[in-house]
Amino acid sequence: MTAKNFLITGVSSGLGRAFAVAALEAGHTVAGTVRTSPDAAAFAALHPRRARAHVLDVTDDDAVVALAAAVGPVDVLIANAGYGLEGTFEETPLAALRAQFDVNVFGAVATIQAVLPAMRRRRRGHILAVTSMGGLAGFPGVSGYCGSKYALEGILESLAPEIADFGIHVTAVEPGSFRTDWAGRSMTRVPRTIADYDAVFDPIRDARRNASGRQLGDPARAAAAVLRILDEPAPPRHLVLGSDALRVVRTARDAVDHDLATWEELSRSTDH
Repeated sequence: MTAKNFLITGVSSGLGRAFAVAALEAGHTVAGTVRTSPDAAAFAALHPRRARAHVLDVTDDDAVVALAAAVGPVDVLIANAGYGLEGTFEETPLAALRAQFDVNVFGAVATIQAVLPAMRRRRRGHILAVTSMGGLAGFPGVSGYCGSKYALEGILESLAPEIADFGIHVTAVEPGSFRTDWAGRSMTRVPRTIADYDAVFDPIRDARRNASGRQLGDPARAAAAVLRILDEPAPPRHLVLGSDALRVVRTARDAVDHDLATWEELSRSTDH
């Protein structure tokens, strides 16, 4: 693989860290964003020249634009920064939902918009954004999170054909459950207040906590899969990662297909 310049957001841990480590080991240069100076120092220590750390809040639009200018031409963007929001829809405050979208949607969008002009001028590049199997299938107890990932999926789906003629590829990366800290320190949990939801939600929260650290997915293997598609002439627009994600996404799509078939006559009845 030809050496490339990467920009990866959220490299302090989890999948972002795995993507960055794999890229560095493959000989690429990685500009990685983190939230704190200690995390920046830890990332820069991964390689004396090719690991370039930047402290960034992806919700600061001006800072995102300045970062893109500072790192120079980007061959591969992986918009990875994000976090989970757990809670029933009714109990989740609007402020928490807005904060979720600010990071998971608008943070990714700001980063994509910041690197896109240079990619367009150079007529090449690959934009990847980490969504989730929860961007193609909904789960109870994480409506805000799934909503943010569905929104990002829709933006990527529309973006891809807009920029395809410029030689720029777009891939939505849709991981299943991986052994990261997503269910730990990267999860914001909404306080419970409505007892009616106990029977539905309490087992979900307990199961997620108990599964943390024992998930099926291997972040290093996810990173290898992402690197695998970068030199493909026709990389996928959707890269589902994990056998659990394949199962969940296929089940969700089957449910949509069932509704289309069941209600086809009614759907057609609305035409003039």
